[in-house]
Amino acid sequence: MNHYIDIHLRPDPEFPATVLLNALYAKLHKALVALATQSVGVSFPAHTKKHLGNVLRLHGSAADLTALQAQPWLGAMRELVQTSPIATVPATAQHRGVRRVQVQSSPERVKRRLVKRLMQREGISEAQAQACIHVPLAPKLSDPFINLQSNSTGGQRFRLFVRHGPIQTKPVSGEFGAYGLSSQATVPWF
Repeated sequence: MNHYIDIHLRPDPEFPATVLLNALYAKLHKALVALATQSVGVSFPAHTKKHLGNVLRLHGSAADLTALQAQPWLGAMRELVQTSPIATVPATAQHRGVRRVQVQSSPERVKRRLVKRLMQREGISEAQAQACIHVPLAPKLSDPFINLQSNSTGGQRFRLFVRHGPIQTKPVSGEFGAYGLSSQATVPWF
């Protein structure tokens, strides 16, 4: 994690930055899957509480970032972004975890599961089982997110919620998933 690339979204009169970031991130995800790497992380240095901003920063070794950039993963997005050359992370950089956040399960799904289990166990009707079960509403996430389309579930759209953790003085090593996020590892923050 000693090198990085900044990808700035250029202002576009037709598409807001959020739409461009969704498309850019989908392309990055496909490239990371194709590379089968677990050593490239991401951060969003211009993020706010509600938005991820207009800069996507890729973190990794010079070799990993060179391998990623050798792929034609940006495609037509190349005209809509400005990509910095691979650079060395400043010595004064701190560290921060950037991870995916998910709600455990939707209340409807939990209730269906509990109703089915109660019907089998107690031998009661579905209406009786539903009357017995009260499931609290799922907490809503307020974190910024990226809209993506799943290739593994037949094109279903979903929100990938992203949370930047607290700033730390020491790095934490670990693996990054195909979205460039990690539940444990940190990326340089500057």
